[in-house]
Amino acid sequence: MSAAAVEHPCDDGPEPLLVTANRLAEQHPGYRVEIIGGVITVAPPPDGPHARALTKLMRPFIAAGLDDGDSEVLQGIGLWLPGGPEDYAVPDLALVDADFDEHKLENNCYDPAVFRLVLEVTSSNYNSDLRHKVAAYAGAKIPVYVIIDRRHGRVHVLTEPVGGTYDRHEVYAPGQEAPLPDSIGAEVALDVAELIKAGRPRN
Repeated sequence: MSAAAVEHPCDDGPEPLLVTANRLAEQHPGYRVEIIGGVITVAPPPDGPHARALTKLMRPFIAAGLDDGDSEVLQGIGLWLPGGPEDYAVPDLALVDADFDEHKLENNCYDPAVFRLVLEVTSSNYNSDLRHKVAAYAGAKIPVYVIIDRRHGRVHVLTEPVGGTYDRHEVYAPGQEAPLPDSIGAEVALDVAELIKAGRPRN
C-alpha cells in the first residue's frame, strides 16, 4: 500500500489529527489511515498478492494454537502508540492477548501491552514499514515486529525493543525459515520462500 502524508486544510485553525484521520477514513472506505510521528498517512487497499501473503501468514500461528486459548490472531486491529498524543497504527496482522477487549483505549485502538507481535507485509510504502514503524513499534514496546519485505524478498524479525529501536534484527532469505521467539506463546517458524512467492503476482 502506498502512503501519502495529508496536510490540514487552512481555516480558523487545524482540527485535531484524530478528527482529520477519521474524516479521511469515512471518505475513503477500505483505505488504511494511520497517525505515526504526528503525521497522517492514507494507504489504498492492498493488492491481491498482499492479501494472499496475509492468509499464508495466519496459518502457522493458527496451527500452533495461537488463535485459541490465551491469544488471538487478528488482521487490521488498531494499536494506540505512545509516541504522540494522537498516534496510532493498524498493523496488517497482530497476535494479541485474548483479553484485549478489556484494554480498548481511544479511536477503536488497543493498549500496546496486549500485543505480543505485529506484522507488516510491505507494498510501495516499504520505507514506512522498515523505518517509521520500527521506531513506532519499538517505542510502544511491542516485543516482536515481523516485516515481510516483498520488494527485496526477505523476512525481517525484530525483537528486544529498547527506546525507538530493536536490539535484535534478523533477516532471512528464501530457502530459510524465520523462527519467532517462544515468548509469543508457541514455536512458530515462517517459510520465507512460501511467503515471498505468495506476495508476488502470479505470471
